[in-house]
Amino acid sequence: MTKITVAKGDGIGPEIMDATLRILEAAGAQLDIDEIEVGEKVYLSGNTAGISKEAWETIRRNKIFLKAPITTPQGGGYKSLNVTTRKTLGLFANVRPCKSLHPYISTKHPNMDVVIVRENEEDLYAGIEHRQTDEVVQCLKLISRPGCEKIITYAFEYAKKFGRKKVTCFTKDNIMKQTDGLFHKVFDEIAANYPEIENEHWIIDIGAAKLADSPETFDVIVMPNLYGDVLSDVAAQITGSVGLAGSSNIGHDHAMFEAIHGSAPRRAGQNMANPSGLLQGAILMLQHIGQSDIAAKIQNAWLKTMEDGIHTYDVYDEKVSTQKVGTAEFADAVIANIGQFPNKLKRVELKNTGAIEIPKHTRKPRAEKVLQGVDVFVDWEGTNPDTIGEKMSKHMNTDVLELTMITNRGVKVWPNGFDETFCTDHWRCRFKAVEGKTATKEDIVKVLSKAIEAGVDTIKTENLYTFDGERGYSLGQGQ
Repeated sequence: MTKITVAKGDGIGPEIMDATLRILEAAGAQLDIDEIEVGEKVYLSGNTAGISKEAWETIRRNKIFLKAPITTPQGGGYKSLNVTTRKTLGLFANVRPCKSLHPYISTKHPNMDVVIVRENEEDLYAGIEHRQTDEVVQCLKLISRPGCEKIITYAFEYAKKFGRKKVTCFTKDNIMKQTDGLFHKVFDEIAANYPEIENEHWIIDIGAAKLADSPETFDVIVMPNLYGDVLSDVAAQITGSVGLAGSSNIGHDHAMFEAIHGSAPRRAGQNMANPSGLLQGAILMLQHIGQSDIAAKIQNAWLKTMEDGIHTYDVYDEKVSTQKVGTAEFADAVIANIGQFPNKLKRVELKNTGAIEIPKHTRKPRAEKVLQGVDVFVDWEGTNPDTIGEKMSKHMNTDVLELTMITNRGVKVWPNGFDETFCTDHWRCRFKAVEGKTATKEDIVKVLSKAIEAGVDTIKTENLYTFDGERGYSLGQGQ
């Protein structure tokens, strides 16, 4: 018997959770359930996190969390409970299997069977944003080596455990050479430890196009957070419906399972919603906790139900469907099929897999870090880079640090910029150490003090370092 936490959520959540739990019970799942309340009611009670301290304690104690979709109220500073849960509990891997049910669910890709493994904790979803000038806001993209190692190792271990033949990495490291470059570098390092599994890397734009056009060429795809969020929905939709897909969120100590769709409040209380996405999440949960025999029994019953043409309104097609049913009736049909197998769709046989264990990160010896200079970001409403370049060179250079470059939105505009380049009021001004001299933090302070004296509005600084002699900062486009 496994203790789990259940949240019925908002909108259609209670209906699809009740249907899912009935199916799990009928199949003989060995579960001891603690129910908590999260979501809209908790938000509107004044709790901006959407979850109480007591609910957190239940989740942390039980470690396994089956969650229906929730509604986050608009405005008011409410935090996304999904993002909070994933990051707070260290659920670094989001896993979304996307498999076609051709010909029973309409799809242009009848042979598609792809698993998206998405990094879940960092990237642009760190949510660190600032408005820095009148015209420019920024969002920090954070990619860490531990984050890369965890998610990429998990992708290869997943492929190994489930007999997958290939792992593909998607990044945009031709442009983001430091952040996506690190993800790609770690992918190559870890891939070398799995010679029996084919590996490849695609630039995200052409990779996404290939996924949409020929998904059968992929097997397991591992990606940073934002790309994985977007393309896991694309992958689910091109199999036939986002509403049929479930996902798991896996950490070292905790795991959360859910549907990938939202709470659909317009359909709430009408006995219309399709419980398949949440049921698929529950099946992933059963595999994770070692009840794979029950998971296989439910999955085969679900496949037979889909094959029999017993469909809810969202996937009903009079060409292949035989009966349009509601949420409860769909659950009844799955329960009636427990112990049976599909005739044409491939029956599922699951080994008692249990959780995929990967080593916790061990910090490596630190690289030698040497200060090279500083990027000073400036708010200046002028438009001629030569004007600000001359002013800063004259008033802000020191005997150690001198202005070498100004960029605007990443494009070099001084010295020798082009008149055609459009400039905002947000300028990155690079000060590098003079040949033969070594920069210190005190030298950076001198530059900033001179900026105050000159009336230059500095809004941010980024120190420039090398790590074991390797440059740890980007160059400007055009340099």
